[in-house]
Amino acid sequence: MSTKPPASIDALIELMAKLPGLGPRSARRAVLHLIAKRSLLLMPLADMMSEVAATARECLNCGNVATEDLCPICQDERRATGQLCIVEDVADLWAMERSGVFRGRYHVLGGTLSALDDVGPEDLGLPRLADRIVAEEVTEVILALGATVDGQTTAHYIADMLEGRVQVSSLAKGVPVGGELDYLDDGTIAAALSARTRI
Repeated sequence: MSTKPPASIDALIELMAKLPGLGPRSARRAVLHLIAKRSLLLMPLADMMSEVAATARECLNCGNVATEDLCPICQDERRATGQLCIVEDVADLWAMERSGVFRGRYHVLGGTLSALDDVGPEDLGLPRLADRIVAEEVTEVILALGATVDGQTTAHYIADMLEGRVQVSSLAKGVPVGGELDYLDDGTIAAALSARTRI
């Protein structure tokens, strides 16, 4: 005879299972762990989730996650370098920021062009991007989009859209730092070979 958890706990497990990287089993383990650590984890997590739900919003300028109309990057005048890095989503922006190398500003597309999913230029706000480039006197656009078919289609579309207006570059593709050739896929090796540089 099997017994189901109480309805509220079962509902929490179902919600947690919808998170990326969590299936029903992982969600059940996570919820049971949270319940076991109620005062240490569950209550603070519930309070913080409530606060984030009430305050988090999209930056009106770049699309980053913020708690005000403009995110800290867009508010920072030192970041107005003339460089604008275009990324697919906020996770990509945060990954770029973790490197600590790029000191310009960002533009989050919120996806990529996709004929199959009926996502066109207007859905990604590309006309607004063109206006922003003029308003912020951008001199270089860096395309930091994925090496997928949709990512590269989007990169080519933006490059064509901006041709003759600003310098457009993209992130180098190829062998990662510390990477061994034996562990790389054929596409990565081909990209690295075609983007080789003189030593």
